[in-house]
Amino acid sequence: MTTDPRAALDRLVEALEAHLAASSARRGPSDAAVARAYDTLADAFETYDEALYAAYEETTPFELYDEDDDEDDLNGDDEPEDDDEVVDIDEDDLTPTDDFDDHVDDELEDRLSPS
Repeated sequence: MTTDPRAALDRLVEALEAHLAASSARRGPSDAAVARAYDTLADAFETYDEALYAAYEETTPFELYDEDDDEDDLNGDDEPEDDDEVVDIDEDDLTPTDDFDDHVDDELEDRLSPS
């Protein structure tokens, strides 16, 4: 089904406004009106993105959040890499070469301290 990108954009803007209205009138964490507005917004976005591509071979810079991906992360599937992982180093595991930083610090302190 080919949709006019302008009509799809108008529907997307309406869906954004409806989502804002539902969110601002939320009656608790699982308000059905917000969930419906969310689904309508997601559908409107997909329709606009597809219409834009069909008409102009162009896409938006946005990607829909997929709840299934989040559930996979919680179950340990497709874990994202964590470059900021904290590693606990036991002092007993240190080798003499690991004291290099201490040696450099002592040498720097000697150079900077007044004689």
